[in-house]
Amino acid sequence: MNFIQKFKGKKMTLGELKKVDIRKQWKNEAIDFTPWLADNIEKISDIIGLELEFEGREVSAGSFSADILAKDENGKYVIIENQYSKTDHDHLGKCITYASTLDASTIIWIAEDFREEHKKAFDWLNDLTNKDISFFAVKLELLQIDNSKYAVNFDVVSGPNQNVRNTRKTVGGELSALQLVQIEFWDDFKEKIHDKNKRISLQTARPQNWFDITIGKSGIHVFNTRNQLKNQVTTGIYIRSTIADKMLPYLENRKEKIEKEMGQKLIWNPNPDNREKKIMLSYSADLKDSEEREKALDWLCEISLKFVKVFTPIVKSFNN
Repeated sequence: MNFIQKFKGKKMTLGELKKVDIRKQWKNEAIDFTPWLADNIEKISDIIGLELEFEGREVSAGSFSADILAKDENGKYVIIENQYSKTDHDHLGKCITYASTLDASTIIWIAEDFREEHKKAFDWLNDLTNKDISFFAVKLELLQIDNSKYAVNFDVVSGPNQNVRNTRKTVGGELSALQLVQIEFWDDFKEKIHDKNKRISLQTARPQNWFDITIGKSGIHVFNTRNQLKNQVTTGIYIRSTIADKMLPYLENRKEKIEKEMGQKLIWNPNPDNREKKIMLSYSADLKDSEEREKALDWLCEISLKFVKVFTPIVKSFNN
């Protein structure tokens, strides 16, 4: 009996997905939603592909206050401005004012609904500015299937167009030969990752020697590096100094379980004098040779995804 015969005549019941008024979960934007987002900032990290670390709420920016101030993995400031209902000129102006006053590299505007002119304004700003500044317009929704629990959904409606930026910089001579090689390498890495796991959220490929993947908790992520001088690629867990003194022992206590699931021994804390901590693996290959480069990419993709799979549930169960 084949699949069609087996299920012929049986009615499949599906739940109804519906949009819920966000005020049912967070009655007030400033009092309820902003504090919740500050405590769950990894949800924005996942959707825009940047590792974010919370810095503060209602941070002074001249005579105004930014809803949330965070830092990205490079230590640069990130502004998050929240707005209920449809976007307006006032909040667009605030986004730009906060960014300039606090010297932010990333601006994230979250709203229930974006007017087309405001979406186009962010598109224009992304095309106009250099690679060091990014503008994200993120639509906020609250969803429910039948009578299930509410689920938050973030949808990026405007973000930096990396292809446009890369083309402009190449024509302008701003990218070196090495930087072009780096972008190509991480673009290929992203493609291989998505071939194996289309649901994983990845950052934009940049002209640098590293590429990070978030795993659902601020202060810790899977890092990937490419070292052309050493002809080596490395992947593993990176733990920021803010949580390293608690997180590393927490993971070391689960070393046997972790290495069993990884299928091999890991290098634990290779640089003990550093405040930041790492758990990692490396692979040597001639990165200038096309065949060796491909093998290195395949290895990096496979092991990086293993780190994501094994460490994500363990890290999420950690309570500071």
